[in-house]
Amino acid sequence: MTHTRPKFTDEQRRRRLTTRHLLTPAARATTPEQVTEALLALHATDPASVYLTMAARMADPSAAELERALYEDHSLVRMLCMRRTMFVVPRELAPVVDASTARTVAARERKKLLKDLNDQLGHDEAWFAATQQTVLTALSGLGEATAAQIADAVPELKAKIVMAEGKPYEARPRITSRFLGVMAAESRIRRGRPLGTWASSQYRWTVAEPHPDLPADEAKAELATRYLTAFGPSTTEDLKWWTGWTLTDTRKALAHTSAIEVDLAHGPGHALPEDLNTPAAPEPGATLLPALDPTPMGWRHRDWYLDPAHVPELFDAYGNIGPTIWWNGRIVGGWGQRPDGEIATELFTTKGLDREAGKAVTAEAARLAAFFGDIRIRPSFRTPLERRLAA
Repeated sequence: MTHTRPKFTDEQRRRRLTTRHLLTPAARATTPEQVTEALLALHATDPASVYLTMAARMADPSAAELERALYEDHSLVRMLCMRRTMFVVPRELAPVVDASTARTVAARERKKLLKDLNDQLGHDEAWFAATQQTVLTALSGLGEATAAQIADAVPELKAKIVMAEGKPYEARPRITSRFLGVMAAESRIRRGRPLGTWASSQYRWTVAEPHPDLPADEAKAELATRYLTAFGPSTTEDLKWWTGWTLTDTRKALAHTSAIEVDLAHGPGHALPEDLNTPAAPEPGATLLPALDPTPMGWRHRDWYLDPAHVPELFDAYGNIGPTIWWNGRIVGGWGQRPDGEIATELFTTKGLDREAGKAVTAEAARLAAFFGDIRIRPSFRTPLERRLAA
């Protein structure tokens, strides 16, 4: 007997996206933890992105509330994990992320740094381990310290190595940042409060709490389930791209979830059994999301919420998305912050947009400008539209 696979239209997927990713006023959260739980993980390559991702989805956004979660309660944890990218994840999910992705990334980063240290300075694994312990001892005494302060306490970190020797961009940096980066990837230390404002990328460091050690296969199946809860229905390629796993690992993880095969507009996909009912149409709403927001970066296939014609304006050469405007589960424009703090917006199309949509975008731009206050940002990965609007 042949069974017909459940089908999901693009409209059904957009309805789920709008509600689950809190992209309408009625769905907004009250805490940063609720936002992070809904999105699974917040992109944190740009420090400001975490705050703006949260602000877009909270009824009463507060930078102090996010700082409370990150630096006081530690209910949110910053990790180098999926695709060797910095994310903020819920504390209870950190062991799953560590075992499923971060552990592999950390091993790779340690191996690369060890090779450079051995080739250029003659340092081996024993030196590396001993120096890590010295850093931990120093940080335990300091409580919290900048990279420069740690290097003063552990002079071995002031040693320099040559990068890209013979190239026009040859550099001779201290090993401090890379060494501390490996320790952070291994969850030995973590980033504390930044120097300056919430948009600053200069962090203090402190000793990290160890994660429970989970089996990798079990953790991958759990992360795949969490991904489908937040981003499903999705394709195998979507999950592979989001996690950075191999195709074999992705298929194996999916096989150990309760997901069933479904048909999407562009081909086969996967959904959890509890997602088979068609959700009601959510209340229309406009949302201004920052560069590298988790929503547009959550899928490899994006045609169901983004017209491919607008990709050149919204993405840089490396596939990083800039600030976007959303309406009813799809991207309809972009925005940029000007030097005077104004949030400049541009809509790509009026199709499917009424007068209320325009008013909602204007209101959201004003709400975002109020959250920024005196803070000014520039995304690390600049896109054509963002550059033009921010000029």
